[in-house]
Amino acid sequence: MAKIPHLVQYQGSKRNLAPKILEYMPRKFTRLLEPFAGSAAISIACTMENRAEKFIINDLNKPLVELLKIVVEEPKYAVRKYKEIWSDQHYDSIEHYYQIREKFNITNDPLFFLYLLARCVKGSVRYNADGYFNQSPDKRRKGTCPSTMEKNIFDVSTLLKGKVEFYSLDYKSIIEMALPGDIIYMDPPYQGVCGERDSRYYSGISHDEFVEVLKKLVEDNIAFIVSYDGKCGNKNYGKEMPITNGIKHIQLNAGRSTQATFLGKNEITYESLYVSTNLLKSSFFKRDYNGNELFSRVS
Repeated sequence: MAKIPHLVQYQGSKRNLAPKILEYMPRKFTRLLEPFAGSAAISIACTMENRAEKFIINDLNKPLVELLKIVVEEPKYAVRKYKEIWSDQHYDSIEHYYQIREKFNITNDPLFFLYLLARCVKGSVRYNADGYFNQSPDKRRKGTCPSTMEKNIFDVSTLLKGKVEFYSLDYKSIIEMALPGDIIYMDPPYQGVCGERDSRYYSGISHDEFVEVLKKLVEDNIAFIVSYDGKCGNKNYGKEMPITNGIKHIQLNAGRSTQATFLGKNEITYESLYVSTNLLKSSFFKRDYNGNELFSRVS
């Protein structure tokens, strides 16, 4: 697969793992739903390979969804506003960052958010207990330069424009929209490092409730893929999914752990993928829900 376009280096993005995840999707299907879209890396990767016709991008983080919508539907405006914000930082870039962060927490302006994401430490989204963005700036750099951001924005817009519905709803509301012929890809708040509240999100999710949602999807024969837990070396992150009927558990090699390498260890990170077994059946995607014939071969 060619290099997947992206707006920013978004921590937790599945951009690097996207080619492996897409191996479990058909070459052609009707619609991809991402209830926990984040930076929408899987939707972008899917449309690069012309796999799905339509997409639903959802995240509880409303400014993030509004940012993606502006980038896709109004790329020229996004480019101009980002350049204006970025260009104002030269005299005191650290103070400028904190000023933009304060403005963002008051207004929730998506273009302020883009600048913060491009400049914050490790591209890592963090919120305090009151729901305000509180991540610090990376003091070694000034964020993505406008010319690079312009290319990123137009690349993403070209791929997704006219194909996406955007929402900022509870994930269960998005799952209820699924129809035969759709695939749901879910990358919920990482249970291995958080409880039911995650500082990357306004709220986490209940593990037990999520398990029940997946059981219902199996019963309804709705296809899905979930990135959920994982391990590094001998350390496991989070509980394995207790469902054995209708789901296949796959461990993806995500490469050497950055943290382990820093500590002088040579440990591989594995991320768990839970694939509904109907995705592994060649007959599952013969027709979409409009009756149109589809190719059913899995890569």
